[in-house]
Amino acid sequence: MLVKPFLDYLYLEKKYSEHTIIAYQKDLNSFQRFLQITFDQDSLLTVNYSQIRSWIVALVDDEISNRTINRKISSLKSFYKFLQKSNQITVSPLQKHKALKVAKKVQVPFSTKEVKSVLDAVSISNDFVSVRNKLIVELFYSTGIRRAELINIKLMDIDSNKGVLKVLGKRNKERLVPILKSVLNTLETYLIERSKIVKNSDFLFITEKGNKIYETLVYRVINSYFSKVSSKVKKSPHILRHSFATHLLNEGADLNSVKELLGHTSLASTQVYTHNSLDAIKQVYNHAHPKSKKNE
Repeated sequence: MLVKPFLDYLYLEKKYSEHTIIAYQKDLNSFQRFLQITFDQDSLLTVNYSQIRSWIVALVDDEISNRTINRKISSLKSFYKFLQKSNQITVSPLQKHKALKVAKKVQVPFSTKEVKSVLDAVSISNDFVSVRNKLIVELFYSTGIRRAELINIKLMDIDSNKGVLKVLGKRNKERLVPILKSVLNTLETYLIERSKIVKNSDFLFITEKGNKIYETLVYRVINSYFSKVSSKVKKSPHILRHSFATHLLNEGADLNSVKELLGHTSLASTQVYTHNSLDAIKQVYNHAHPKSKKNE
């Protein structure tokens, strides 16, 4: 009875996505099962920190990564903050908890050469699937949108005359993203092929059977194409989004502008991409500084 009002709060007030809410629900259900099995306890109201520590130890023993554990504890933290806010508890059992240390993962973007190779490869055929996949790759790379945002694009979200795309981001925040003329040309071709399959779907991207596309399909498209040109470990839509931001910054784009394009709420989220631009910054520095070897 405690969890449902919390999930409703996340959906109605915090405007979290369905995907995020499901993750919260799974984390809370997992902790509740642990309480029942380990402590023969059903109530989440009377939990103490030592019980949460026991859960953390159990997760570590199960070889769950620190990053995943931190996410699960973050779900608990939000839940107990909600209980405080609704006056069901006075003090959160996680009040003094410190997150487990996590090694920073360096996301390696695709090179411009790798992206060009894929864009050249997807331009070969003009059948429905090929054109759709080409548009998926081009939209990811030219707009930097998230996978969920791409999947949920509707036909009415595109203004071809103005060359802009309306994107519904996290917490239902809308933003406008410009679309390149070359991408609009691909879009025009795709819509012709799409009309041969279905005419009554609101969503831009569909399967060969006329249904809305789904996350694993989008992942397979990106992974399949980039596996042929890149030896990088991760070849996902997120890495393509990462490449979009990194390449813009490498070409001198303003950090605030990139932030707006990505739909980030804070500049700190965007600054992670500046690390990948370090080589480009070094080249500019070595070229421009009076004491650089080149100038000497």
